[in-house]
Amino acid sequence: MTSTQRWLKRGVLTLLVLVALAAAALFAGDRLARHKMQRKLEVAVRAVPWREDAAALERGRYLYASRGCVDCHGAQGNGRMFLDDGKGMRVAGPNISPGPGTVVAGYTPEDWVRAIRHGVGPNGRVLMVMPSEDYNRFTDDDLASLVGYIRKMAPAAGGAAVLDLPLPVRAFYGFGLMHDAASKIDHALAPAQPVADGVNVAHGAYVANMCLGCHGAKLEGGKIPGGPPDWPAAAKLTPGEGTSMTRYADAEAFARMFKTGQRPDGTAIKVMPFGSLGQMNDTDVRALFLYLKSLPPSSQG
Repeated sequence: MTSTQRWLKRGVLTLLVLVALAAAALFAGDRLARHKMQRKLEVAVRAVPWREDAAALERGRYLYASRGCVDCHGAQGNGRMFLDDGKGMRVAGPNISPGPGTVVAGYTPEDWVRAIRHGVGPNGRVLMVMPSEDYNRFTDDDLASLVGYIRKMAPAAGGAAVLDLPLPVRAFYGFGLMHDAASKIDHALAPAQPVADGVNVAHGAYVANMCLGCHGAKLEGGKIPGGPPDWPAAAKLTPGEGTSMTRYADAEAFARMFKTGQRPDGTAIKVMPFGSLGQMNDTDVRALFLYLKSLPPSSQG
């Protein structure tokens, strides 16, 4: 056997070993993922009775339209396929309307609190599709209003959530490189206290809770958890040289982006849920802008 043949043989053996190790890692990650998806989490909650007075229902309608609910559950509440990359990754929110196939039939006030604030179902299982880190800081009044509105929606037919994840994505989740909402929430935190509704930093901080799922706990952006590989990283929303907030000279420019889905230079922003963001009222958008501008500057990114 010549030296070239020996090197070729070693190269083939090395490649086979690497393939075997990768396959074993994927298998192990998949097993871990399936175990994590089936785990149960006990969360002690206090019931928040839903409200169905006119003012609460209008507030609930606004929250449903502007806080991302419609992007996952659809305008009728009967579920919506919001991610289908054509390569086997499909994610859809379930039917939460009062219609056939609803997944919230029989939900008690405690069940709604667990699902919305904590990402946990009535049976204690974690809700893989529910981005509860964005809703954990809902005040009692907002949670009660949102639930009251959902319960009063017109019945629509739908079904359960869809969660089709390719093997590599499941392995990432299994090894802790991706996290479900329930694992990112401090479940011991007391409910948020109401703040004055107005163009002020405190109200802006409350609105900014809806951004945590994609932009991170510190709003410093990065790869969107669970997103397809071709999704761009979430923008850094803190001030600082080179960060995305330098694009917006004032609240008007920021609000225009929410309505158009475009940066000031006319380029389109990908991935952002503009179906919901475009429904936000002027007070919320301006308060959010004020809060983001008040944060400590970050390094360029």
